[in-house]
Amino acid sequence: MENTEKQYKNKGLILLNIVLLTFMSCLDSSIVNVALPVMANEFSVGMGSISTIVSTYLIAISATVLIFGRLGDIKGKVKIFKTGIVVFTFGSLLCAVSRTLNILVISRIIQAIGAASFMATNQGIITRTFPANERGRALGITGSFVALGTLAGPPLGGFIVDVASWEYIFLINIPIGIFAFIMGIKVLPKDEEVTDTKFDIKGAILFLISIISLFSALLAGEQIGFLKPVILLSFGVAAISFILFIRIEGRVESPLLQLSIFRNKLFSLSIFCGFLLFVCMSCSNIILPFYFQDIIKMTPWLTGIYLISYPLILLVVSPVSGYLSDKTGSETLTFVGLSIFSIGCFLMATINQTFNPIKIILFISLMAVGNGMFQSPNNALVMSTVPRSRLGIAGSINALVRNLGLVIGVSVSTLVLYGMMSFKVGYKVTNFVEGKEAEFIFGMSSAYIFIGALSLIAAILTAVRLYRTKKNAASNDNNSDVQDYDFRDVETK
Repeated sequence: MENTEKQYKNKGLILLNIVLLTFMSCLDSSIVNVALPVMANEFSVGMGSISTIVSTYLIAISATVLIFGRLGDIKGKVKIFKTGIVVFTFGSLLCAVSRTLNILVISRIIQAIGAASFMATNQGIITRTFPANERGRALGITGSFVALGTLAGPPLGGFIVDVASWEYIFLINIPIGIFAFIMGIKVLPKDEEVTDTKFDIKGAILFLISIISLFSALLAGEQIGFLKPVILLSFGVAAISFILFIRIEGRVESPLLQLSIFRNKLFSLSIFCGFLLFVCMSCSNIILPFYFQDIIKMTPWLTGIYLISYPLILLVVSPVSGYLSDKTGSETLTFVGLSIFSIGCFLMATINQTFNPIKIILFISLMAVGNGMFQSPNNALVMSTVPRSRLGIAGSINALVRNLGLVIGVSVSTLVLYGMMSFKVGYKVTNFVEGKEAEFIFGMSSAYIFIGALSLIAAILTAVRLYRTKKNAASNDNNSDVQDYDFRDVETK
């Protein structure tokens, strides 16, 4: 009882501690992008080589986030969270003092492992700390900082490189990390769910191989083509490793990933819809800078000003939608959010070479509002459909799906944009071509129609689920499907 009271008194500070680290980890996934040319010159390497500091960070997080989620359930989520702060801060220091590309890549992997530790456990800590009538708002605020960190990286990185040097991109993490760790010691609750359960080492190794092979193939395939033998082999290794992983998880006593969690229809559909939306969001994030700079001829700084409108709107909408989900339920909001996002995508498909700032800000704002209305209630659904003993693994699955969606979104944008440009010009195109602005607009419109259709599919699936839920509720049918939608069973009894 004493511990519960302490959590209640400190829950605002607990949330502040979590969103601070969440923002930092997501920021570092994109903040280095604009500094890549400067870093390439300093290390005397090409853009293909220097881009590995971005890809390895993303791959390392994706490969380890599920592992740390399970460790959080076994050893304690707060312990893993605080360990992650130390590792992330130390990795940031190593990045800042790196003087060769290889050392920098290794340092980024260390940094990513720390980020994965608190990405995997942050939602579980929030779910334990906040009661059901406040959880959506708390997860909504966290979701805002996920989006803000991801989307604010490029403009903030550009500013830092302009006024200082690329090392400060990493150095700014150190005082924040030290502050967050000291704050965490004072405000984070003590772990209650520590067990002596054995860790699934075989499953962890197979999962690492599968994710590393998959992400490496996706990222390298964008550069050299997806039909190259080495890429196909990497996809094959990923598939075989994942099949073996699933077989082992169904047999061991304490698996890394408890497959039974996916039997819950609400959990599985919420995860799938979240994945689709992150694919769409990533695709848009890749295409828009090319439109602003290559078609409209904006400066990088002005491009960043336009792009920052998206996370700023999310910062406002996500907590509001989280609050509404606490009061009215989450499923209707997820449907409305996906529908608005789809409309925004289809409207973006009408953009042409004649720049209309009011129109494009309005369309971007619609996508941001839809995203914000969906993410917070969807996260609340995901985290509220599992028992407390699986909060760590549920949060890590959510983080894994986010990263997977972001990587696949990059591949989708490349395939659709340049594929349709190639179709229009009559030969293979892999980059923007001067004098082919109309062809780029054609490819961009095709990409937005495609991601609009993806988000519309997610909206339709959500609508069908919502209809069935209301139909069952109206008829007072207490069958197993209704039980799937009762997500308040994780409250402390």
